[in-house]
Amino acid sequence: MSHCFILKVSSLYTSVTMNSSRYLLLTVLTALFCSQCSGPSSPNDLQQQPYKALHVNPFEPGNYHHFRAQKGYPRNYSIWKNEKVLAETNESNSSIRIDLSEQRGYLMNDTQLAMDYPVATGRSDFPTPPGKYMVLEKIKSGKRSATYGKIYDADGECINADADSRKDVVPLGGKYVGAEMPYWMRISWDGIGMHKGRVPRRPASHGCIRTYYKIVYTVFSKVKVGTPVTIVP
Repeated sequence: MSHCFILKVSSLYTSVTMNSSRYLLLTVLTALFCSQCSGPSSPNDLQQQPYKALHVNPFEPGNYHHFRAQKGYPRNYSIWKNEKVLAETNESNSSIRIDLSEQRGYLMNDTQLAMDYPVATGRSDFPTPPGKYMVLEKIKSGKRSATYGKIYDADGECINADADSRKDVVPLGGKYVGAEMPYWMRISWDGIGMHKGRVPRRPASHGCIRTYYKIVYTVFSKVKVGTPVTIVP
């Protein structure tokens, strides 16, 4: 009895040990296989290349929706013209809308858009005030700012390129020269107006609406004293 019992126990132990060994081997092989399936030890060349999103304009070329959906709009230098409407726009039916957030100007013919163009309005310390205005004065050339400009010393050297004539001192023998503002279209007796100037695609002026050089003449020629101007935030 004792001998048979020992043999049975020994046989059971051997069976368990063999099954455990098989289970351990199977576990090791499974883990090794899965580690190989999870991917190569280093990414392939394509995985190392970052992909750039492509800008796809969903609208047909040539229409205004396509123009507004272009990459970079509204803070680019693109100009939209509805040639037919623009040709029919004149002093009797024109108005101007300035959008401060978009930094764009819109020349209107009644309710129709004639032209969409870049502008630069007042920077944060000299903000252009929103509101309803009208053109009060038109001067094509020779207009200079009485407030902002440059100060030169007696030797003709510029010593202040962003001078305020109300507070900056002109040295003995020097002079103040106001900033040029060609194609001046005044909309406020406080000194705010539209004129040709540098348009860096951000608010940059002392409050005026700088108008892009390529179209400022067109805007100037389409308005008169009394033309409505609306400035929106």
